[in-house]
Amino acid sequence: MPEENKPKWRKHARPIIGMAVISLLICGLFFPLLITGIAQATMPYQANGSRAYLPNGRLVGSYLIDNNFTEPVFFQARNQSLTASGVDPDITVPEAQAQVPRISNWTGISQTTLLNLINSNKEGTFWIFGSPYLDVLNLNLILIQQYPQIYQKYVANT
Repeated sequence: MPEENKPKWRKHARPIIGMAVISLLICGLFFPLLITGIAQATMPYQANGSRAYLPNGRLVGSYLIDNNFTEPVFFQARNQSLTASGVDPDITVPEAQAQVPRISNWTGISQTTLLNLINSNKEGTFWIFGSPYLDVLNLNLILIQQYPQIYQKYVANT
C-alpha cells in the first residue's frame, strides 16, 4: 500500500507504542529496582519494614503498622472503624487507659502500674497540634520484657 494511502494513525502508532513500552520499563521496572537497591544499601532497617522482635528473636511485626495482638493480656490497636486504614500502630491515651482493667484482670499487673506504663510511654505531637498517642507494639514489647513470668510463652526460646 503506498505511503499516502495508509491511515494517518498507523504512521504515528509505532512511536507512540514504543514510548509507552519504554516508559513502562523505566517507571515500572528500572526505577523501582534502583530505589529499592539504594534503600537496601543505605538504610536496610527501614527498607525492610522496621521489624520488631520478641526477646526470643521471633519476629512479631513492624513498628510502622498495626500488629495482630488479639489476646486479652495485651494492649490492642483501636477499632478499625475509628481509623481510615485499619493499620494504624498507635492509639490515644484514653483508648489505652480503657484497656487497663482488662489487662490487669488477665495478668494480675496492678492498674496503677499499667497506668504508669502508659504515662511514661506517651509519644508527643508537634507543639499544640494533635493529642499524645501510644505505640501499641512498643507497649506490648515492654510488658513482655518487664513481666517475663506472666508472658512466658513470648520470652521462651521457640
